[in-house]
Amino acid sequence: MTKLIVICGATATGKSGLALDLAMRLGSIILSADSRQVYREFDIGTAKPTASEQKLVPHYLIDICQPTDMMTVADYQEQAQALIASLTPSLTPFLTPSLPPPFLLVGGTGLYIRSITQGMKIPRVAPHKELRSQLESLNQRQLYAMLQQVDFIAAQKIHANDSVRTLRALEVFYVTGRPISEQQGENPPDYPILQIGLDCDPAHLGDRIAQRTEKMIADGLVAEVEYLCQKYGVDLPLLNTLGYQEIKQYLAGDISLDKAKELTVLHTRQFAKRQRTWFRAYPQIKWFDAESPNLLEEVWHDVHKFIDFS
Repeated sequence: MTKLIVICGATATGKSGLALDLAMRLGSIILSADSRQVYREFDIGTAKPTASEQKLVPHYLIDICQPTDMMTVADYQEQAQALIASLTPSLTPFLTPSLPPPFLLVGGTGLYIRSITQGMKIPRVAPHKELRSQLESLNQRQLYAMLQQVDFIAAQKIHANDSVRTLRALEVFYVTGRPISEQQGENPPDYPILQIGLDCDPAHLGDRIAQRTEKMIADGLVAEVEYLCQKYGVDLPLLNTLGYQEIKQYLAGDISLDKAKELTVLHTRQFAKRQRTWFRAYPQIKWFDAESPNLLEEVWHDVHKFIDFS
């Protein structure tokens, strides 16, 4: 019987380390739920599991997309669901011999996780550059007024100032001829799911982010960004994401390396705050203190019960 354990939370809370420890105990495989780790060559700045870590436990949904391509939530959902349906983790003596261990879905990209745990129905409409260019020539008030006319239900769920979701809803309507509200919904999977969240005091999380930023620099982030800029050009969208954008500014001579580190920490803390807000909205998640010295055993207690009784 398929079972799924989700390990989620803000960046730098130790999700990957906990997942690795659990997977080795369980004989499980790890499915990444990180929207940047899907891209090849973006390694250090995305805190991608190292080659040695990936040898310890099979990892999937990492390095599956070229940096010049786009991985949509629908693409991710399709691949993740196919893996869950087709893969069988190896049996271990820790479990009931007749049952396979659960899959571990690990990451901080809320939409990726929700697409699996809630079975989101996602319109498969790729970004349409020409249409978007035409729509973006209008201001947000005009776009929202258009959305109210073509999809009043969606407009009620989208804030009047939310330009990203407004644009996407209009794009789906004009490409498919059907309102996005008619194409959305949820179809949750029928297998048991245990959702574990890692969190800690914001001040401590800030310290963890600062330490991780220093480690990324020491591990060669500057050289990684320089290589990616040379290979793909400085205008590659992925190079405008956390860590890469700031180092790119340093390489361009616009700021010092210390300033780049400072900005990376600041922007990552802001991002972590948004992640914490997102995940706290889901009561299904059981939270654990990321700084607890007994974290693995505390989580293992719930995991063991989930395996035995779900």
